[in-house]
Amino acid sequence: MTTSHSSNPSPLDTLIETVAVLRGPGGCAWDADQTHASLVQYLVEESHELIEAIEGGTREELLEELGDVLYQVLFHADLAAATPEENFDIQDVAAHLNAKMIGRHPHVFGDLTLDTAADVTAAWDGFKAEEKPERTSVLDGIPLGMPALSLADKVLGRAQKIGLLEVDSSFPLKIETEDELGPLLLAIVSAAKARGLDAERALRVALRDLQAEIREHERAPEVDASDAGIIGLPRF
Repeated sequence: MTTSHSSNPSPLDTLIETVAVLRGPGGCAWDADQTHASLVQYLVEESHELIEAIEGGTREELLEELGDVLYQVLFHADLAAATPEENFDIQDVAAHLNAKMIGRHPHVFGDLTLDTAADVTAAWDGFKAEEKPERTSVLDGIPLGMPALSLADKVLGRAQKIGLLEVDSSFPLKIETEDELGPLLLAIVSAAKARGLDAERALRVALRDLQAEIREHERAPEVDASDAGIIGLPRF
């Protein structure tokens, strides 16, 4: 793995070298035995711990959890560097990410003018589409392994972007804040549990139906979305 040749390496360079030593000859047998697949559970766990630190932790907890997630990235990169068919290291990861960030910010690194965050958000999908022309559906690129609630938010957002869901669609319950929303969601899960129902699975099944509707509309662009009302959502 490539590291700095400076006589005073940065803490990041030192950490990169530490990972290499742990996974190298004479290092840790457990570390050397890991694969990308075997590390997934730890990446998920560390990501959730970081989210918890962001939402309610101290400075020290945030610092620690950011480090734990960074370690996962360095671990995967070192593993790839030692895998002939992959053959990339953390410097390659950084170079790829840097090129992507510059390409997705032509309003900063190019001549495009986008003055507000709303302007950037509106143009963002276009930037990504230029990078990935093989994607033909608004649903492409959504990780389906996301928790069902996060997946629902993502899928509904894509439906809104292509006009298949009203952005200001109404709901009979007046919900203005997350403090009001949280107990309502908890009550729904509680009611499901009391009846032996799996709320996560139920939402995921409903999302599969919604995604099928979205893809059907994409295959038949002549259909006016307004003819179908708010797709995939129950009427109360």
